[in-house]
Amino acid sequence: MPSAQLLRAVFAMDPVHLPRLFPPPLLARLRQTAELDPVFVVRDFTDPAVAPRLADAEVLVTGWGCPRIDEAALAAAPRLRAVLHAAGSVRSLVGDAAWERGIVVSSAAVANALPVAEYTLAMILLTGKDAFTLRERFRATHAHPSPAETATVGNVGRRVGIVGASRVGRRLLELLRPYDFEVLLHDPYVSAAEAATLGAQPLPLEDLLRRSDIVSLHAPDIPETHHMLDRTRLGLIRDGGVLINTSRGVLIDHQPLTEELVSGRLHAVLDVTDPEPLPADSPLYRLPNVFLTPHIAGSLGNELERLGRIVADELEQLAAGRPLAHEVRHADLARVA
Repeated sequence: MPSAQLLRAVFAMDPVHLPRLFPPPLLARLRQTAELDPVFVVRDFTDPAVAPRLADAEVLVTGWGCPRIDEAALAAAPRLRAVLHAAGSVRSLVGDAAWERGIVVSSAAVANALPVAEYTLAMILLTGKDAFTLRERFRATHAHPSPAETATVGNVGRRVGIVGASRVGRRLLELLRPYDFEVLLHDPYVSAAEAATLGAQPLPLEDLLRRSDIVSLHAPDIPETHHMLDRTRLGLIRDGGVLINTSRGVLIDHQPLTEELVSGRLHAVLDVTDPEPLPADSPLYRLPNVFLTPHIAGSLGNELERLGRIVADELEQLAAGRPLAHEVRHADLARVA
């Protein structure tokens, strides 16, 4: 492509993420399509030092740590045509003014969904084997459990309830297909016919909670889902049931959740919490029936390059005048993460 035809692009994110998202071969691919300085990374759209670059920018390549793209940012970037986000949700990143101006927004959320679904599958399988509890017991006793102690353990016919047919939820449903689970699904936007094609039985939320051995949350953080698992709904989960949350901490009211976990009635795998991280004195750090991880289900380490590859694909589509494969539309924000 002749130099005159190159798009003018600028990175906007925390620079610490740049080498993992765009290692040298991928960065070279980006620079075949756009004038893009890998050393110049915007952290503050109001910084006078970045004004000349922003004034010419047609594309922002964004990631975690990018400042909000609001009216002030848009005023500094009058030629901006597209935002290509090398991460997941754009809800808190892109202000209304960008949509009103017709700027195209793309997200690599589909690539981030895979490691979250993989993590969740692993936790479903491990909790079905009661691996975390038995590990703690083995540490304490150095003895194998008796057949009587493992009589209710196993993954054959276990009921797994998926709350939310989001990108992650749908990828998880695909990963669950080879296993001997009975899969239940709650999503108000999914018809019975579509649920069947996804390999799940659709149910109202309360029925799913009552019937599931393992409940996994994959709903977006929207007003309708805030504390969707409150005291009453948590109480519907059967004794000994497992709750997995890799979505957003605010989907669960943590006060009654903590009470349920301290009592030992429920088990939980929590990769996200509310607040995040939890206070240092939270009992969830110490409970044997809680497996708590520091928001690691999403892309980490070498998984980040998958997000960068999607941005490279989208940049090439944009340069060729073709529709983007992962465009986010303003109307979708009401029901996606």
